[in-house]
Amino acid sequence: MYPFLRLGWQFVRHRNDPALGLLDTHESRHLCWPWDLDPWLELNNGRTLTLYDLGRLPLGRRAGLLRVLRAHRWGLTVAGSSVRYRRRVRAFETVTMRSRALGWDDRFLYIEQAMFKRSGEAASHVLIRSAITGPDGIVPPQRLAAALGHDGLPPPLPGWVAAWVQADATRPWPPMQADPDAVT
Repeated sequence: MYPFLRLGWQFVRHRNDPALGLLDTHESRHLCWPWDLDPWLELNNGRTLTLYDLGRLPLGRRAGLLRVLRAHRWGLTVAGSSVRYRRRVRAFETVTMRSRALGWDDRFLYIEQAMFKRSGEAASHVLIRSAITGPDGIVPPQRLAAALGHDGLPPPLPGWVAAWVQADATRPWPPMQADPDAVT
């Protein structure tokens, strides 16, 4: 079940935090509960992605994104992700999460998030590709940026993000089909 109470707590916890710009960083803290664990008694990989939601949504509220989405009747969906796991998070450990938008292209908004242990070590890192959706399909992120008061061109995406976008474009779709280039 989705952790709606935890999401609500994040909104309450950050309700008086100052507004953020579209490209600013939101920082939050999250506790790993026993029900977040996998059979190896560490933070489950699926729950990790859910916890990243709990950082991204308050970021969106503080940056004015949620207000703009409601005003235009737009939605926001995850259109892709790449996660790197490096350190285990165990029950009752607290992690500090940093969430920020990196930029956008003609179709997607790219968001970077990381969880850090008390020692300062990065536990995991995710790149999220989000699509703004409207009645006619995907809304160009430039429209969202303009509605948030961002003038001009998007910032250039970091090289590693651009490389991921380029590599992902070569992924076959639909998946799991016979390889047309295979020699039989």
